Amino acid sequence: MKVGFIGDIVGKPGREMIKKHLGRLREEFGLDFVIANGENASHGFGLSKKNADELFGYGIDVITGGNHIWDKKDIIPLLNDIAVLRPLNYPDITPGRGVELFDVANEKLAVVNLMGYFTMPMVNNPFLSIQEIVKELKENNIENIFIDFHAEATSEKRALFCMLRGEVSAICGTHTHIGTDDMVIENETFYVSDVGLSGCRDGVIGMNDKEPLQRFTIGYSSSFDIPKSCKKIFQMVVLDMTRGKCTEAKKIKIYDDRDEMITTEAFRE
Repeated sequence: MKVGFIGDIVGKPGREMIKKHLGRLREEFGLDFVIANGENASHGFGLSKKNADELFGYGIDVITGGNHIWDKKDIIPLLNDIAVLRPLNYPDITPGRGVELFDVANEKLAVVNLMGYFTMPMVNNPFLSIQEIVKELKENNIENIFIDFHAEATSEKRALFCMLRGEVSAICGTHTHIGTDDMVIENETFYVSDVGLSGCRDGVIGMNDKEPLQRFTIGYSSSFDIPKSCKKIFQMVVLDMTRGKCTEAKKIKIYDDRDEMITTEAFRE
């Protein structure tokens, strides 16, 4: 199966890049399934039902979340029913679910949303939580396991990879919005610390630079905001997976002011 994963979609500029490019890329790369992190898709904070439907209409099959998944309250009652995941390691009584099974290219695919500890809301230990769910999935003969690890610290993300390489198909980091260059396939598991945002690329993590600069210089600011106009980027990884193994992987970057598409192959250990 060929799976595409889009990192944090940030506001309307991110949604515009998905609308412009995803349909063509699904066809060009023969994608069977597309996952995207959408916790910042509605004006940078949260995901509304309207914007979830919009993203599904552009060709996204399931949306993963993170600490901001609760910001738009209209989505919360729907988390048990629509293809939007929240982090697995929230308490069991929290609305929604953190793992979902899909039929893709005649195989089963488990998509897991997991959240880190460092600077994040109070959640259960991600390392213990994921060990439990991976064991359960394997006992049910689910081989293809994809994890969106929504975490601040690259050390947490890398540590999770060291624990699970050879056990899952892919671990893709989100949350920091800054793409990293450490793509690797090791023991048939793909890993990248952060896929990077789709949205504005000329401010600060997809937002205007005014408010972050104010916060960094005087210690407080008004709320972060999405620019009304900006230079934009689209970022996605494309994974070839079968029987639990990632065999090939590449990163795709598209800039709104350039004609060429940049592709980078994952390093193979």
